[in-house]
Amino acid sequence: MSKKNIIAAAFVAAVSTLIAAENPMVGGAPMYANKNIVQNAMQSKDHTTLVAAVKAAGLVGTLEGKGPFTVFAPTNAAFEKLPTGTVDTLLKPENKEKLAGILTYHVVAGKWTAEQLADKIKAGNGSAELKTVNGETLTAKMDGDSIVLTDEKGDTARVVIGNVMQSNGVIHVIDTVLMP
Repeated sequence: MSKKNIIAAAFVAAVSTLIAAENPMVGGAPMYANKNIVQNAMQSKDHTTLVAAVKAAGLVGTLEGKGPFTVFAPTNAAFEKLPTGTVDTLLKPENKEKLAGILTYHVVAGKWTAEQLADKIKAGNGSAELKTVNGETLTAKMDGDSIVLTDEKGDTARVVIGNVMQSNGVIHVIDTVLMP
């Protein structure tokens, strides 16, 4: 391999690494920082239940809005942890308001990166209260290098993929649905 080809290959590898870092894979799809929360979530195979819930709750327009928003996005597996029938019941039109309340409990105004959340936790002597869009509170703590959220009932969710940047905020993928 010529020196020119080696340099070209190294350049391609470096650019590919940079693109992957800026556009992390979630649910088998790249998440593009120039797309909004809904556009990216719709591409993730791991978030089909969340997308269906956002549509059923009438929150698509909000989450496509300017923001910025920090969304703690439960995976399909997180929704599967709920008691049997819960998701189907919540998706019914008569439960739209309740569903919207649960979903907005996963949203915080502003763009909070994992590093900013960790700093807030440190400044709070090990915990930080996060006011959600629905008006209630989540408590964030560190568990090693992971951020763990506790809902008002004492249940916890772990951030499994952090800092998925969006044009209107940031998504942190979580492993459990939080309940207000």
